[in-house]
Amino acid sequence: MITKTELDKLAKKYETVDFIKDDPVQFPHRFKDKKDIELAGFITSLFAYGSRKQFISKLNDFFKYTGNDPTNFIKNGDFSIIKLQNFNYRFSKPDDIVEWLRLLSELYNTSNGLSELFEYGYNVDNTLDTMYRVVADYFYSRVNSNLGQGFYHLLPDPRKGGAMKRVNMFLRWMIRKSDVDLGIWSFIPKSELRIPLDVHVARLSREMLLLTRKNNDMKSVVELTNNLKQFDKDDPVKYDFAIFGLGVNS
Repeated sequence: MITKTELDKLAKKYETVDFIKDDPVQFPHRFKDKKDIELAGFITSLFAYGSRKQFISKLNDFFKYTGNDPTNFIKNGDFSIIKLQNFNYRFSKPDDIVEWLRLLSELYNTSNGLSELFEYGYNVDNTLDTMYRVVADYFYSRVNSNLGQGFYHLLPDPRKGGAMKRVNMFLRWMIRKSDVDLGIWSFIPKSELRIPLDVHVARLSREMLLLTRKNNDMKSVVELTNNLKQFDKDDPVKYDFAIFGLGVNS
């Protein structure tokens, strides 16, 4: 098994400002207002799968459509530009994306937005599992059209036991405060965050003997995060950067 010294060294090497420019975290970093940051982060997390080059290109297009003013666009914008531009990404068609924007518009026009929703979900019993379900149920219960995989793939149903990689990535951005992560939310201790698990992180973690499960699911996320807590119980997900660095060097 890799040592704490090796992991700490890699985490320190890669968790730097230089990391931002090639990572999806670049999008919330473009903004100063907290609502803009959380909205940019959440929307980015919806699309952050598949080819990094492709989804970053798509997100650059999306934020141009918002006039680089995401909160105003969500609250007051004309979402028809999504259909006019035939904006789509992999499984998700323009209608799927417009529905997500409509739901976010409803949220921001009737509440304090994503921070209030996530905090409410977490405070039910102070667990991420309940929070995942509360957030998903909020959006799923308000869908007003017969949408399929393209809508639901953007925010998977946590009851299916998946790794919730993109949500955990979004939470890392919002909760941790570092050169990379923005740390604008404070209602979840960073010790409770979970590693954003994808196929690359899972493969490398198994090679390092930090993960034994074969499936890339939530049980594996919990196992890996708990093993990383042995190296730093207060901030286990900082090792996301270390595992990234191992991937770069392998």
